This record gives sequence, structure tokens and C-alpha cells, in this order.
Amino acid sequence: MSTSVATKGSKGLEGIVATTSAICWIDGDAGVLSYRGIDIHELATHSTFEETTYLLWFGKLPNAKELASFSKSLADARHLDPKVIDLLRSVPSYATPMQVLRTATSLLSIYDADEADSSHDANVRKSFRLTAQIAMIVAVFDRIRKGKTIIEADHSLSHAANFLWMLNGEKPSETASNALDIALILHADHELNASTFAARVIAATLADIHSAITGAIGALKGPLHGGANEATMRLLYAIDKEGADPVEYVKKMFAEKKKISGFGHRVYHTEDPRATHLRRMSEELGRAAGSTKWFDLSRKIELFVKEEKKLNANVDFYSASTYTTLGIDIDLFTPIFAVSRISGWAAHVIEQHDDNRLIRPRADYVGPEYPATYIPMDQR
Repeated sequence: MSTSVATKGSKGLEGIVATTSAICWIDGDAGVLSYRGIDIHELATHSTFEETTYLLWFGKLPNAKELASFSKSLADARHLDPKVIDLLRSVPSYATPMQVLRTATSLLSIYDADEADSSHDANVRKSFRLTAQIAMIVAVFDRIRKGKTIIEADHSLSHAANFLWMLNGEKPSETASNALDIALILHADHELNASTFAARVIAATLADIHSAITGAIGALKGPLHGGANEATMRLLYAIDKEGADPVEYVKKMFAEKKKISGFGHRVYHTEDPRATHLRRMSEELGRAAGSTKWFDLSRKIELFVKEEKKLNANVDFYSASTYTTLGIDIDLFTPIFAVSRISGWAAHVIEQHDDNRLIRPRADYVGPEYPATYIPMDQR
């Protein structure tokens, strides 16, 4: 027997519409991703992370004065309470950046002056702080674990440039800053993916934004959501270490029924529009750095997989070589996803709180038929 519910959904809620939203629209068949109706190709070509974040939070592009004020507010929010830094110093050496980011984000709420206020204006103020602080946590923890001096934030730099500055301790080139800025735009939102849906479910209980974002980071930590670009880079490293032919290496993996990360997508049935830009960035960064090795390996694999399996590269495939060329460690790839996606998560939490209804779906029951008989202990 199966109980009847209002709408029977497929496993994993695939194809089920869970809410209305004015933030992000995707057409998987046409390969379209848009924020507030503006195509991602337009934003990646013309916008900045700050401007895109303004668009996500306020529903429109800012004028010059609004953008300057927004950028200043985001830069002014680059501050971590000393107790948060104490936590980053105190975690065991085997702690991963994602574990630390999840825990530290939760701790941020204790030191936030608006913690108990979930009004629209308070959520916006907290979004500025969370966006600045999540980037700082990733950079500061990486330096601490490597025994390096913490770099103070530079309020004159853009969000992307300041992150690279705090991470590496040297002012990034314009090429590097622009590349990361575009990557942050491309990852800023993606409708109701697992982490965003988790954030909205938590926010719908009227929990505070820090709780919702902590839950989102927890969902992102799972390898079926974040982590594909890490697996992609490990594959490239393995091929390079063996001096193997990338096509033959992948052929062998297919023969052994192994999965190649960075291909296919739950929503897109054509090329992921974000991959279009990351492919170009990977090549350009490689040329600027004097070596296109990682791009060349990636491109050979991409062409073979598309021909052999009819699968397109997704956002994760070329973000791997892009981040590596920027000098970013593999285990920071997923935290950097959070550095970007906090902008979208915050937009969704704000939208959820502005017009809230508790999210409470039903399950399609497939257990023993009712009424099942209770069997006394002595008869079992």
C-alpha cells in the first residue's frame, strides 16, 4: 500500500517545485542561468562580485553611488572577533577547512550585534558581515594551519582581491583578481540546489540567518554537492604524476566503471553556462602564468568524455584548473564555493524571511500496510 499525498514526487524531489522565488532562473534545456533575469554571460562579462551581490540582495543593478556605498559596507565588515580567531588557532591539525568553516560560521552569531533580530534590515546587515567574514575565515585558517602570519584585510581592495591578499600575503595581479571575481560571480547562486534549499528550510522555521548559513555549509560539505572540483584536480594530478596520456587514463577509468568528476548536471542538459567562462579563464590564467598544462590536460579529457559519453563539462571541471593556477590548495576549493555562494544563500534567507511559510513536505509512504498488527513479545 502507498499513501496518497497531494503531489507524488520523484526520488530526490527531482522536478518538484518547492517555492516561488525572484532570485534565480535556470533553463536546463537551453543552458540558461540568470540572476534576477540577467543572463550569467552578461554578468560574467560586465559585472563584479560586489555588483552581482547587490543585484541578488536588492533585486536591481545599483547606480554608481549605490555600488560605492555597498562596496564600502562590505569592506568595512572585514572583521573577525578575536574569539573566532582563537577558535581557528585551537582546532586540531587534522581539521579540514570545511569543518572549520562550518563551525566558525556558527560561532559568528554569538558575536553579531543583530543576532536576535531577523527583520529584513537586520538580515541585510548580517549578510554584509557573513559575506566578508566567511572569506576571512577561509584565508585566515589557511595561513594559521601553515604557520604563517595572519594578513590584515585591505579595505581598498575588492572582495576577490582582498581574499587573495589575505590568503597569499601578496597583492594579486589584475589578471588573478579578475579571474577570481568572475569565478565568484559564476558560483554566486544556482536556485534550489541542496545547500540553498537547506538554508531555506532552516530559515522557514524562523531560525536566524547564521543557523541557516551553517546548515547550508553542512550541505555543501557533502561530496555529492561540493567537492567535484577537488576530485577533478586529484585526477589531473594523478595523470600528471604518472606522465600518462589523459585520454588513455580516462578510457581505463571508464573500463573499470569509475566516475569522472566534473561532467553532467542534474539540471543542465546542454553545456553548463558557467563552464563556458571557466574554460576560458583556465586557459588565460595558464598563459599568464607561463604554463597551460592543467588546461591542456582538462581540454583533452573534456573532448574525449563529450565524444565518448555525450556528457558536458560542468562548473566544477574547469574551476579545478582555474583555482590551482591561482595557487589555491585543493581542500580550499569547496570553501571558496562558500565564499561565493554566501551571496546567494543570504538572498534566499532574506527572501524566505520576508514572506515566510514553514516548509513541511510530505512523504510517499511505502512501508507495511496499515493497520499492521502489534505482536506481543512472547509471540515474536
